[in-house]
Amino acid sequence: MLWLAVRLPHLALEIHARGTAAAAPLAIAEDSAGARLLLCDAMAHACGVRPGMTAASAWALCTALRIMPRDLMAERRALERVAAWACQFTSQVSLAGATELLMEIGGSLRLFGGLEVLRNSLEHGLQQELGYAAHLACAPTPLAAQWLAHAELPVSILHLDDLRHALHRIPTSSLQQLPGAAATLERFGIHTIGACLELPRDGLARRLGQELLDEIDRALGNLPDPRPVFMPPRTFSSTLALPAPTAQAEALLFAARRLYAELCGYLAATGQGAQRLEFTLHHECRRRTHFALDLVAASRDPVHLLMLLRERLARLELPQPAIAIRLACAQQQPLAAESRALLPDARAQTEAVTRLIEKLRARLGNTAICGLRLFADHRPEHAWRACPPEESAAAREISVPGERPLWLLPQPQALREHGAVPHYDGPLTLLAGPERIESGWWDGHPVARDYFVARSPAHAVLWIYRERGANARWFLQGIFS
Repeated sequence: MLWLAVRLPHLALEIHARGTAAAAPLAIAEDSAGARLLLCDAMAHACGVRPGMTAASAWALCTALRIMPRDLMAERRALERVAAWACQFTSQVSLAGATELLMEIGGSLRLFGGLEVLRNSLEHGLQQELGYAAHLACAPTPLAAQWLAHAELPVSILHLDDLRHALHRIPTSSLQQLPGAAATLERFGIHTIGACLELPRDGLARRLGQELLDEIDRALGNLPDPRPVFMPPRTFSSTLALPAPTAQAEALLFAARRLYAELCGYLAATGQGAQRLEFTLHHECRRRTHFALDLVAASRDPVHLLMLLRERLARLELPQPAIAIRLACAQQQPLAAESRALLPDARAQTEAVTRLIEKLRARLGNTAICGLRLFADHRPEHAWRACPPEESAAAREISVPGERPLWLLPQPQALREHGAVPHYDGPLTLLAGPERIESGWWDGHPVARDYFVARSPAHAVLWIYRERGANARWFLQGIFS
């Protein structure tokens, strides 16, 4: 087995920084009273502010410093969203502490092209797509990988035999589960976990307890270290605060790009595709704007989804500037992996048509685009129905007794008649017919007609009919070509 530890050291700071304008220095305190600072950003660090300071000392150095209390619930939700995103790389993801993930990647190396490619994909996704600073480390045991990531040692240890040497580089401060033992070792002059291996085990157990030895044995692989597997949620929902109120579509697209990265990672991990996306824009004074994107076919392509959102935002008028954006996947469908063909096939053409329909829907609205399907009725004007585009593609064929034109006129056009011969830019030549249609007596729209296929002097093929009865007249119903 091979474990990869992902540590997000600035998670608490990054959550608040996303909803705060970047003009002022920012620090995170332990609680609302601001007793001690846990983290500070680069601007605060440049002013001399350091973690561990009191709020009063920090304000004395930087009067413009903004101190926010730590939000453990928000950190937990953010970590779970990152874990759901990471499930696209492996099925075994575990939460380790408040800011760390563990991933068993031994079975994924061949799929992603090796360890370095997998690490690069993770680092790019975490930093560029999700916007989190991360430290990654790899080891044969989960605890050793966790210690290496905590010590910010970006190493990859592939064999158990190399673990003992690596422990000499890990400080005792990485013993987060045993803070008392770590402090005692520091007083003894033992500054690395590897140095503990040089001490007699019996004496170390008497002075510091058997738990320390068990921790080291778990890191070396001498004791089992099972980790609970994280299960992605059944539905996706994520909210992102904007750094400043904005009514610009580009600023909303930038925030949505990060939400889409989380969504598409979650969908890839669960083998699903989004069918309906619901957006909520939060405004000041607790006002909200809701809109949705309906897809003809399920998708988890972030580029395509972002294009649809851009088209939708172009016709959206906000009552007030937005301060946060929420994305929820209201409907999702299983999406199988796609095998690409060397030459264009029917699937590629269908996908192109589907994406065109979705783009038109996003730009013009759902009601502006519709499909057509056949309806079991002999009357031509009643033999079709408007339907959603996705239903028209799957509509079953209905057999008709004769040939039908593709183009029907909105209303039948009366034809002139000379000597019982219908005229349309001249006398028409009957090619086929008659086909009698007599129907509709039950719904108040009865018809009694004899249909013919005719050719005009301009060689256009027409579909005409003659009413049956005493006052029979000729009408043009459709055009073949």
